[in-house]
Amino acid sequence: MTVQRTRGLTDQAADAAVDTACRVLRLPTVRTVFPATADAAEREHLSYRGFLAELLMAECDDRDRRRSERRAKAAGFPRQKLLKDFDFTANPALEPAVIHTLAKCDWIRKGLPLCLIGDSGTGKSHLLIGLGTEAALAGFRVRYTLAAKLVNELVEAADEKQLTRTIARYGRVDLLCIDELGYMELDRRGAELLFQVLTEREEKNSVAIASNESFSGWTKTFTDPRLCAAIVDRLTFGGNIIETGTTSYRWATTRGKQTTS
Repeated sequence: MTVQRTRGLTDQAADAAVDTACRVLRLPTVRTVFPATADAAEREHLSYRGFLAELLMAECDDRDRRRSERRAKAAGFPRQKLLKDFDFTANPALEPAVIHTLAKCDWIRKGLPLCLIGDSGTGKSHLLIGLGTEAALAGFRVRYTLAAKLVNELVEAADEKQLTRTIARYGRVDLLCIDELGYMELDRRGAELLFQVLTEREEKNSVAIASNESFSGWTKTFTDPRLCAAIVDRLTFGGNIIETGTTSYRWATTRGKQTTS
């Protein structure tokens, strides 16, 4: 498509030419903000260079935002859980400063693990998804999965001779979030396959898990003591362990509503 030059055109014709050029060049944000930015530049006597910079920075910022949103969507979170919505007053066992420090993602840059340990209803999944979302928005590749779902996928991949490819796919993401680890017993084969994923990522890319069992209780999930010890080692070495406590926020909220009704 040929775009007509705007020299000597009226403002209306120039606006139409800019609109056409933005479509051709795939600059949707410039196309959207151009009229208002042009009017503001005229009022504020902005230089040509300043006006162009405003338009291009708006396009860059919007592209960064859209990329972040795509990464968050690609992570596969089951629902939206943001850190800003987490009620720290409902769980005094948690230090807000510690969580906000984790949200800066330095541990992901270093490839370190994170363990969120606590009873059901204490906010583990909220924090796991919230920190994963922060990582995605910061530019990291993130993948969320339930522990049982991951193991089932690995077993199916092994049966179909696709295990190496599947493990490599999980190994490439910067942060792998595994939820509900410890909710059900894994047979030896499933535990060994999960161990392979953790080994693939060891000291290279981060793993964050949420579990309702303390490490001493993981022998109920991983029935082989040596394999259990090796998995605990992979998930704790050099990393952060956050204990969310034993008091269920959901139960406390429900009980409070029953009391006030």
